[in-house]
Amino acid sequence: MKPAPFEYQAPASLDAALDLLARSGGDAKILAGGQSLIPVMNFRLAEPALLVDINKLAELDFIRRDEDGGLRIGALTRHRRLERDPLVAEAAPLLHEAVPFIAHPQIRNRGTFGGSLAHADPAAELPAVAVALRARFRLQRAGGDRWVDAGDFFAGLFSTALEPDELLAEAAIPPLPPRTGWAFQEIARRHGDYAQVGIAALVTLDDAGRCREARLVYLSAGDRPVEARASHRGRPRVLVRRWRSDAQ
Repeated sequence: MKPAPFEYQAPASLDAALDLLARSGGDAKILAGGQSLIPVMNFRLAEPALLVDINKLAELDFIRRDEDGGLRIGALTRHRRLERDPLVAEAAPLLHEAVPFIAHPQIRNRGTFGGSLAHADPAAELPAVAVALRARFRLQRAGGDRWVDAGDFFAGLFSTALEPDELLAEAAIPPLPPRTGWAFQEIARRHGDYAQVGIAALVTLDDAGRCREARLVYLSAGDRPVEARASHRGRPRVLVRRWRSDAQ
């Protein structure tokens, strides 16, 4: 099948893109990598009247240190750059470990950080990782913006807190506490397929080497990232095969 007829615009500035969204009456879609949106349009599961191509917006393509030692990532940053950038490996090692699980290199060359988050597929890796890392998202509209915690951003199956006139502009990832270990694992029929289930895990130890905090966030286990908020005595319920830590 082919998509339904639509208007196409490729604004040269973020302000112009936000203005198009504001004037669209809620009937516009953002085109970034297009790895999810275009197939959905081809099957006519989405029929936007306007497609706003943001690939010219270089101001949304960045990875940099935040003032608090954390990480800022622009929405247009490609998965491949996340996979290879040494700053991501240093400041957000859980994200660095998870990105190679995303589809295949051809997809990662085009897919974008913000696009995956805004698509909100519960089987995708980045939403679960963002929740585990306590990321915050800046949602921008013409004339203003607001910050939303990752845990409050994902509202359900392919549903988020984004309003029709808003664009996910960037994410802020806070620095990991000292003595924190991380791991990411998923099970799929083949590497690159959507995960049947997966987990993003962080454990922080106190000065005595005892567990002070544990975060377990599952993907493909519900209609959004599912965070385990209760622990159980006895045999551990979750086995993470690979574990890396700066706690040694």
